[in-house]
Amino acid sequence: MSRGPELFEQLRAALGVHGVFVRGNLSFGQGEGPLLTDGTSARSVVLLGNIGGSIWPAFSAWRDMPDNRLRQDPLDDWSKVIIRPVAENLGATAYFPSDPPWQPFQRWAMQAEGLKASPLGILIHPEYGLWHGYRGALGFAEALENAEIRDLSASPCDRCARKPCLAACPADAVTAAAFDVQSCRSHLRTQDGRAGCVTAGCLARNACPIGADYRYPAAQLAFHMAALHL
Repeated sequence: MSRGPELFEQLRAALGVHGVFVRGNLSFGQGEGPLLTDGTSARSVVLLGNIGGSIWPAFSAWRDMPDNRLRQDPLDDWSKVIIRPVAENLGATAYFPSDPPWQPFQRWAMQAEGLKASPLGILIHPEYGLWHGYRGALGFAEALENAEIRDLSASPCDRCARKPCLAACPADAVTAAAFDVQSCRSHLRTQDGRAGCVTAGCLARNACPIGADYRYPAAQLAFHMAALHL
């Protein structure tokens, strides 16, 4: 019998206190999954991430500890600190978006939750909008039962006639075709950019009406914009 239901409960108990949730899972054929630490291929991957500002209280408290204040990549480091022990306890291999070999997190998320890319390049969720993320994933040697994540294959962007995100970007970096990262960063270094997006969060992202209730708190918005601004 698959240990799927029991495993998902263990993950919720271990990571929910940090604001990290099971975001979905996917299965692979023999030899098709990412490599596990023993050199074999995973048969299942479970995605872990935040919903809205769920991680901010735990992460910010950890970041403010004296030993962590000078870390260059505190969010990535924190994610590893909380996820790696859980992986070890469950006999899984942990994967992180920041670590090589680079795993296809966006493709996994699109397969596991049926999400689509928004004009900002961020995957948009029908309920959470642009206010969610993936902090890591766990690979398992066995196939797991589905985590009962809903089918979210319809993109809210397809039903959005106004598309306020396109008009809200002061750098014209957000278009229906692509997101121009360099134009965005160049604008953030200007006085207007520092007074606008750097202070209040990405204006295009804030303009999206989907998932407004899950918008990150001001401190988290500033944290992410500071990282992009560098």
